[in-house]
Amino acid sequence: MKSDLLSNIYNPVDLRLLKEEQLTQVAQELRQFIIDIVSVKEGHLGASLGVVELTIALHYVFNSPDDLLVWDVGHQAYGHKILTERKEIFHTNRQIDGISGFPKRSESVYDTFGVGHSSTSISAALGMAIASKLKGDFEKEHIAIIGDASIASGMAFEGLNHAGVTDANILVILNDNAIGIDPSVGALKKYLTSVKNGKNPRQNNIIKSLNFDYSGPIDGHDLPKLIKELNRLKKIKGPKFLHIVTTKGKGLQQAEENQVKYHAPGKFDASTGEIHLKSEENLPPKYQDVFGLTILDLAKKNEKIIGITPAMPSGSSLKFMMDELPDRAFDVGIAEQHAVTFAAGMATQGMVVYCNIYSTFLQRAYDQVIHDVALQNLPVIFCLDRAGLVGEDGATHHGVFDIAYLRSIPNMVIYAPLNEIELQNILYTVQLGMDHPIAIRYPRGRGVIPNWEVENFGHYEKINWNQAKCLKDGTKVAVLSTGTIGNNVIEALKESTNSEEIAHYNFSFIKPLDINTLNTIFKTFQSIITIEDGVKNGGFGSAILEFAASNNFKNSIEILGVPDEFIEHGTVNQLQQLCKIDVKSLINLFSNGSK
Repeated sequence: MKSDLLSNIYNPVDLRLLKEEQLTQVAQELRQFIIDIVSVKEGHLGASLGVVELTIALHYVFNSPDDLLVWDVGHQAYGHKILTERKEIFHTNRQIDGISGFPKRSESVYDTFGVGHSSTSISAALGMAIASKLKGDFEKEHIAIIGDASIASGMAFEGLNHAGVTDANILVILNDNAIGIDPSVGALKKYLTSVKNGKNPRQNNIIKSLNFDYSGPIDGHDLPKLIKELNRLKKIKGPKFLHIVTTKGKGLQQAEENQVKYHAPGKFDASTGEIHLKSEENLPPKYQDVFGLTILDLAKKNEKIIGITPAMPSGSSLKFMMDELPDRAFDVGIAEQHAVTFAAGMATQGMVVYCNIYSTFLQRAYDQVIHDVALQNLPVIFCLDRAGLVGEDGATHHGVFDIAYLRSIPNMVIYAPLNEIELQNILYTVQLGMDHPIAIRYPRGRGVIPNWEVENFGHYEKINWNQAKCLKDGTKVAVLSTGTIGNNVIEALKESTNSEEIAHYNFSFIKPLDINTLNTIFKTFQSIITIEDGVKNGGFGSAILEFAASNNFKNSIEILGVPDEFIEHGTVNQLQQLCKIDVKSLINLFSNGSK
């Protein structure tokens, strides 16, 4: 019986003590270790399984942490974490107070750059390489590992373009598996496919034309070949590029066959790969599905409706429209800036454009939102999925800044629906005609109405513009909520001991605010409490404070929301507890009075 090699590997120093012929066994054990943990604890599976051999080869050939590895996005970095002194705590991955699901500088010296959003690795590694040169360290290696979906991003190309005119000691490794979260799209993807198939003449190689020493494509699961090529590349100075071909989900048959589903499959059987199915009977719909089903229904009736998403057709549920109306629904790849300006261009021609981008990813296109959309007052409809605290993916993925970063932009309307019906109705209302751009923000996960699709889908009502609603009367305190966090308020008030004193107002329109209702509230109630699932600084509560100051109201105002710090990973409920906006915290607040 073979000895367990992985159990004796604490860090890459231990790995390098092994003979090269032992590494194939390490790969088998590492792959199984990842499967065993993720099957129970959940996480990003497919990407990490696909780079097991590459991860081993990199730490075997290069002198990490002295040599610097930068993992793009970090979905693929589980094997890296296990081999770099975190094997014993890997089961805490993505859990509150556990290790991060992404490389994180404060977590380990082996994590050279904090990642989570795509296409940053080349720029970061180039910065490190030039810094090393300036410090006189000419032996240090700098390696960026990037996927075929990420390399199609504009930022990745900017990094390549700059690196090609330097003599920096940088190695870019393209992990080409033809898929990101969804299958890769675009002309570059087609080019890479032709390269893999041997149909592209080497003299026309895009990477070589950018002054990189190009090698490949080679089999990314062939350890001896990987090690041999990495050792060769160590001896070559200047920008280098290695093209490897891998299979996402390698080693787990179901993950290889269904790469989209097994990107982050949830809990599954480690031996068979079968996903543990959860009953969805009588559950409320996912907000993304409310968006996807509604826009498809509306698009069938309004031929001007267009759907756009940057590489998230499944995650946004725009896939429904892409399947039925492919000429009017576009996956533009990992290209948020392009998505926004592309939407703006369509809007100039009278199209009704729904641009669906995760809240945290729209941050990447802030300039385009301001200059290409808002400055021209183009009626682009931004659908910000994953707004608020998203859970286990942590600080890089929380959509908590959107209210603050959008509220300062002239012409921008911001809407946060309380529930599925409000989301459906605002999607219907905006396609009737808009004079301004609008951002509609809604969370990851499910709503609150189990029978929404049966009883409410398709029963559209026009939203009364800029109108807040009183959901509950009270005598002393007014709670002003915006978005789905208002459902926490509703539940808390049901259990509060003095709820008769507390009124609840739903402000779905964050900008512009319902000034008439606000005047009534401030003249009626002694105390005001605002609650939002975004940052307090510059958010909805700040807008209420600004209103009070400009109108010389002296009422007591308490703002609840995300504090001025980056919130780490955990379940949504755990993170809401940290921010004191969960149901229990609100029950205590309402029962004991505002502090």
